[in-house]
Amino acid sequence: MELNGGSVVAMIGKDCVAIASDLRLGNQAVGVASNFDKVFPVNDKLYYGLPGLATDVYTLKEHLRFRVNMYRMKEEREITPKTFTHLVSSTLYEKRFGPFFIEPVVAGLPTPTDLDPHPKPFISTMDTIGCITTPKDFAVAGTAADKLYGVAEGLWEPDLEPEDLFETVSQTLLNAVDRDALSGWGAVVHIITHDKVITRTLRARMD
Repeated sequence: MELNGGSVVAMIGKDCVAIASDLRLGNQAVGVASNFDKVFPVNDKLYYGLPGLATDVYTLKEHLRFRVNMYRMKEEREITPKTFTHLVSSTLYEKRFGPFFIEPVVAGLPTPTDLDPHPKPFISTMDTIGCITTPKDFAVAGTAADKLYGVAEGLWEPDLEPEDLFETVSQTLLNAVDRDALSGWGAVVHIITHDKVITRTLRARMD
C-alpha cells in the first residue's frame, strides 16, 4: 500500500461533489514521476480515485472500464454512483484471497428521477476487499489518510458552494500531503456539478 505512495480525498458540497488526488508516483522514498493521476472519470457525473499500488491502479482501471461499458450496453443507461460503488466492491471482493492493493474512493452526482427528483451528492470509500463506507461529509484514502482526516475535520462545512468546496478540498489535500513523504508533487481537483465538471491542477511543494 505504501510502495508507490499517493492520496485521494472526496468531499460533499451543496448540489456538488469534489474529488482530488496528488500526482506523485514513487518507489518508496525515490520519486519517479510527478504526473501520475489517480482519479478517473466514469461519466460526466461520476469520478473515482484509486490510491495504492500503481500496477493495480492500471489493472483495476481497465477492468472497471470494461465492466462499465458492459453495463452501459446491457442497461442502455449511465451507471449511477451507488451502483458503481457496488460494482467496484464486488470486483475487489472477487479477488479477496489475492487482493488489489487499492482503497477506492467514489464521488458522483446521481441523476434526478421521478422517484427521487432531488438526489443528494454521493461519496463512498472501500478497503482492499470491498467493504463499503458511505460518509455524509468526506472520504479519504492513501498514505496521507490520517493527515487528511485531521485537516478535513477542521475545514469541512455542510452545504459548501462549488468554489468554496474547491478551496476547502484543495487546502485539505495540500496541507495533508505536505506532512506525508510519500504523497504530494502537485495535485488535481475535480468539482462535479449538475451542469459541468471543473478540473484544476494545483502546484505543490516538490521536495
